[in-house]
Order: sequence, then C-alpha cells, then structure tokens
Amino acid sequence: MVLGNIHSIESFGTVDGPGIRFVVFTQGCPLRCKYCHNVDTRAIGTGKQISVDEIIHELKDYLPFIQSSGGGITVSGGEALLQMPFLIELFKACKSIGVHTALDTSGCCYVDAPFFHKQFDELAKYTDLVLLDIKEINSERHKWLTGQPNEHILAFANVLSKKQIPVWIRHVLVPTVTDSEEDLSALGAFINTLNNVERVEILPYHQMGVYKWEAMGLDYPLKGIESPTDAEVKRAAQLIQQNIREPIVTIPQ
Repeated sequence: MVLGNIHSIESFGTVDGPGIRFVVFTQGCPLRCKYCHNVDTRAIGTGKQISVDEIIHELKDYLPFIQSSGGGITVSGGEALLQMPFLIELFKACKSIGVHTALDTSGCCYVDAPFFHKQFDELAKYTDLVLLDIKEINSERHKWLTGQPNEHILAFANVLSKKQIPVWIRHVLVPTVTDSEEDLSALGAFINTLNNVERVEILPYHQMGVYKWEAMGLDYPLKGIESPTDAEVKRAAQLIQQNIREPIVTIPQ
C-alpha cells in the first residue's frame, strides 16, 4: 500500500482549480519562499501518513457537491511532486470514479532524468490540470526569493507544454519583489512560448500566513511589505498580457 505524507485536507476549496475542490495538502517542500503562507508544510518526511483508500473514502462524501460544480480534487503542498508514486495511485483512483484531477506545483522537483520522466509520464495519464506557480521569471531573483534558481522550473513548464497538459500559471505579486516591469513582461513572453496555458492568475501577496512563522519561532523575511493595490495588480496583469496572444490573464476574486 502506498502512503502519502499529508499535512491537511480541505473539503470545500474554491480557489485551487475549477469548481468546488477537495484539496489535499502534502507535507514537505524543498523551496524556502520568503512569503510562504504554508511554512508549516516545509519539513520533508513528516505529516500524517494516509492511504489512497482513506482519501477516496472521505472524498466520496462530497462527490455530489464536487461534480455538480464542475470541481474535483487538487493536490497541493508543500510540494506534491515529492510524492509521485502516491500521486499516481491517488489520481488513478480518482479517475476511476470520474473525478477531475489537478496538481498544484512549483515544478521545483523536475530533473531531466529517466527516473523522473518515467514517473511523471505515468502521472500525466491521470492529470487533467496543472496549476503551475512561476514565482519569479528572473533566475537570480528567483533564487533570492525561494532558495533555488528557476531554469528547471521553466524546463518543466516546457515539458507540460509538449505533453499538452492543460495549465493555469499562477504568479504571486509581491510589491518591490516580483512586480518589476521587466520581469512581468518577460513572464508574459515566456508564457507565450507555451501552447497549453488556459489561464494566468495574478495572486496578490498577503500576510495571512505570518502567524505560522511566528508560532514556529521564525522571523518573517518580508515584514513591512503590504499587499498590492488594485491598481498595481491591474498593471501587472496588463504587463503580462501584452506579450500573450490570447486574453488569458485573470485576477481571482
């Protein structure tokens, strides 16, 4: 039996894909994002071990609401791709009962190696949608923000494009950090090279996860940075959209 290291489950998610979503938050993430709002999911190899059967049993209680809304299951994190064998079995079970599957990932686990491609090729068979977080298009600034450069993440975006897996790109807009005209325009230009992007979401930065940092005795790195104004979010959307053929940039409400 394949077990997943799970942080928590949200039964009525409405912001992680279409419709009402059954959202599974996996435990463990190799990134160290300075604005992380799930900092308690970072530790790898911890969390509650839960089987696929247990998750499917709980999910079935919400099937009428999920299916009537055009929703499904979303596996988030942490970083879900750390646990691909578990993901494969979970998504396979979901597809067997007609549930739409979405993977929320930063793509940071991608490596151009046979072991990754073999597992991901199998996972892709059961994945209806990928929510791909591109946190910063400039690799040096991405490394400052997350602890890793982004070349492998952009390469993963190209893998998704070649496989024609539908993708929603997500970008957290942090004033003075991820909002430069140069980088937003470059992000739009990169997205325009992909042929599978259905939607681009501009997610305004917030401080709702700061209490978790404080509870864990951690210093929050972005103290003093406020959420972007509506005008700043609109500007970012326009800068990204100007380099994309189709009007796909949205600001979730």
